[in-house]
Amino acid sequence: MKASELRSKSVEDLQKELLELRRAQFGLRMQLATQSLTKNSEIQRVKREIARVHTVLTEKAKASKQ
Repeated sequence: MKASELRSKSVEDLQKELLELRRAQFGLRMQLATQSLTKNSEIQRVKREIARVHTVLTEKAKASKQ
């Protein structure tokens, strides 16, 4: 998901998205540990998505303070 799409979401939706991404990240880590992960690039993709959501949440928090 692009950052522009994330910026159009509310803070509550971003929190839900973050929770889903963290669960996906956990699932991928478990697959890696049990050697059933087929696409190692998925771990990095989810990690970047989490970072994007955190960035947008920080931007929204700073904007609300001003």
